[in-house]
Formats: sequence, C-alpha cells, structure tokens
Amino acid sequence: MAGESSTSPVRLAAETWESLFRTQVAVMRRLQAGPAFRKLAVNEYDVLFTLSRCPSGWLRLNELNDNVLLSQSSLSRLVERLEKRGLVARMPAPNDGRGVLLKLTEAGRELQKEIGREHVRDIAGLMTPALTAAEQKELQRLTEKLRAALGKR
Repeated sequence: MAGESSTSPVRLAAETWESLFRTQVAVMRRLQAGPAFRKLAVNEYDVLFTLSRCPSGWLRLNELNDNVLLSQSSLSRLVERLEKRGLVARMPAPNDGRGVLLKLTEAGRELQKEIGREHVRDIAGLMTPALTAAEQKELQRLTEKLRAALGKR
C-alpha cells in the first residue's frame, strides 16, 4: 500500500502497540463477563493458574509476582484472601526469614481446573470465528517473538 511506505517506524510501532493493547483489553473484558469467572475473579484465577504450572508445587511469592499483573502489595492481599478461602497454602521459605512459599490446595487445584476448562472454551469461542488456525499460529508466533525480544520479566 502506498501509505505504508510513508509511515515512520515510530508511528508504526505506536499504532501496532495501540492495536495490540486495545485488542487485549476488549478480549479480557469479554472473557471477564463470561460464565467462567462467576466463582473467581480473573486476577485470582491468574494466581491459581500460575501456581498450577509450577513443577515443584511450591512457588515463592516474589516469583509469583513476576508472572502476574499485580503490584506486590495487591498480590499479598489477594493471596491472603485465597488462603482464607482454602484455595492456596503458604509457608515460610526454608533458610529465608522473609520469603514465603505458596502452593495450591486440593480445592484450589480443582477450582482452577474447573474454571480453566470453561475459560479455554470461552477463548476458543472468541478466537475461532475471528481468526483461522493459520492466523492464530501466526499471532502466537509474533507475540512470542515480541516477548522473547523483551527478555524474561
């Protein structure tokens, strides 16, 4: 297209970011309004999901903080609420007086699986009509490439 060659790299990057961001916001709003999140808020599910992917079963609070979109203080309060509900267990980290280890309880694991199955169906319901399988793979490739270029955070 003729307009593409005149777009500056800075403007193109800004427009691409805005498109990615606004799409992510629209998708998350749709998913949050869906039936999967009646029992648990998305940010609470994010904690359970992240803990479910931990091979050792236990994850340090600061490592969990690296993988969710919450501030440290908000995450601490959220973990306290999940613990009170019996979904997460915590214990002091061995050899670290300030560290905290977290893991899913059996109830937390079951709820994560239940919500996760419905959440995946909701995601497929949004993605499949909008993008072909090849387009979904290309989008995944591009987002993974962008994340890799940013380094692990």
